[in-house]
Amino acid sequence: MARPRLRKIDPMLDLSRHYYVLDSLPRPLDPGALFGRRAPLEVDVGSGKGLFLRQAAQAHPDRDFLGVELAVKYAQYAAAQLAKQGTANAKVIQGDAVRLFAEWLPDGLLAAVHIYFPDPWWKKRHRKRRLMREGFLRDVERALEPGGVLHFWTDVQEYFETSLQLLADCTRLEGPLPPLADPEKEPPEFRTHFERRNRLQGVPIYRALFRKPSDSSPACSGSQRTL
Repeated sequence: MARPRLRKIDPMLDLSRHYYVLDSLPRPLDPGALFGRRAPLEVDVGSGKGLFLRQAAQAHPDRDFLGVELAVKYAQYAAAQLAKQGTANAKVIQGDAVRLFAEWLPDGLLAAVHIYFPDPWWKKRHRKRRLMREGFLRDVERALEPGGVLHFWTDVQEYFETSLQLLADCTRLEGPLPPLADPEKEPPEFRTHFERRNRLQGVPIYRALFRKPSDSSPACSGSQRTL
């Protein structure tokens, strides 16, 4: 499904404190330099128009949120919404999330990772493009701090089931655990635009929570896997 058109961004809006290009950032990533403080850091993978970033940052001012979005226009739009709102504890990186985790994020940096409705790549020959694959999941596990959590939601049952199998086979993350909040009691605009539309249309959403134990170590070995 094609993404909807975005409203034009005010050219006078200063995005310098909310929008970054991945390859312009130093390695490893230093959240203290980025946010000007040390606080629990959460990453939203595929942040889209940034609804989750805005809502989560406002609800949790004691935490910092970093969105990563491959599409330039969407990354800029999300950053513009944060800038208009004056949100200091959320920023957007334009770039590939797989590279961000593999090349920029040090071990044990993140309090949480949010993956909501990743592209399912329906055709079998395109399955290798799926985000939820062995190498990426190992990097997610590595980047999480002990006790850190992974939130994974999708509206594709097959993708949900194969992703859970990969997580069981290739990581030592504990789960799937029940989601921290009851989604039926949350306002429909809280999570993402995609979720809001699906919930209003009655489309089933599959949710899972995983937690990194204190003694976690990588479980995968061998070549990359994508179920």
